[in-house]
Formats: sequence, structure tokens, C-alpha cells
Amino acid sequence: MQAGGGRKAYDDINITPMLDLAYVLLVIFILMATASVQGIKVDLPKASSAKSLVQPKTIALTVNDQGQIFMDAFPVTLPDLETRLRNAKASNPDVPIVLKGDTTTQYGKIMEVLDLCRRLDLSKVGLVTGKPTGS
Repeated sequence: MQAGGGRKAYDDINITPMLDLAYVLLVIFILMATASVQGIKVDLPKASSAKSLVQPKTIALTVNDQGQIFMDAFPVTLPDLETRLRNAKASNPDVPIVLKGDTTTQYGKIMEVLDLCRRLDLSKVGLVTGKPTGS
């Protein structure tokens, strides 16, 4: 028998639990870093029910609270937007468009964008709203 009741001294440190923790933290960091959505942040108005219109090749138009217009997160002027929408319609006549307007945006600016879509005969235009706060 060994002295000390048969106990063996540990000379090695088991780092497996520490590596498991490091891997979990690395995975969480990667997921959180890639989960951010690119685009322009606007405060969307709420709707009682909303059907998602986001499809592949959808053009996202945004009007922020200062009245600036963005097409797929890039700032554009109204004449530039008209040119880009004409090009998009030439490649796909039924191109779907979603319009996001901040709740504090002047209604006239959103109407200018909607009127432009109507003049270009773009009929698949949807307005984006936020989720209802409670029912």
C-alpha cells in the first residue's frame, strides 16, 4: 500500500473544461457578430396584421426621419431613384418593392416615392410596418 491512504498526487491540470468554455464563447461571439442586420434604422409604425412581402430580388426603399431616401441602404435622390427603378423594371417588370418610412417622416416624402412607383407602373409595392405591441 501507498502512504497517505492510496491517493495519487495530480501533476497535470485538466484543461478540457476550459477549452469547452472557450469554444462556446467563440461560437457565441461569431453568431452575435454575424446576426446584425445591415440597413438604415427607422422607427416603423405598427399594424394590426402584416403579411411579409420580402421576396428574393425585392427592392427595399427607406425614407428616414430626415426625409432622406435610401435604396437598399444606399442614399439616393428622387431623380436617381427613378433611373434605378426604371433599370430594375427593365430587367424584371414585376419587381417587388417594399417601402419603409419612419413614423416621424413627413407624409409628403413617402407620397413622392409612391407616386414615382405609380408613374413607372410598378404595382407590387408594399409598406413595411412593425409588429403590433399587444392584443
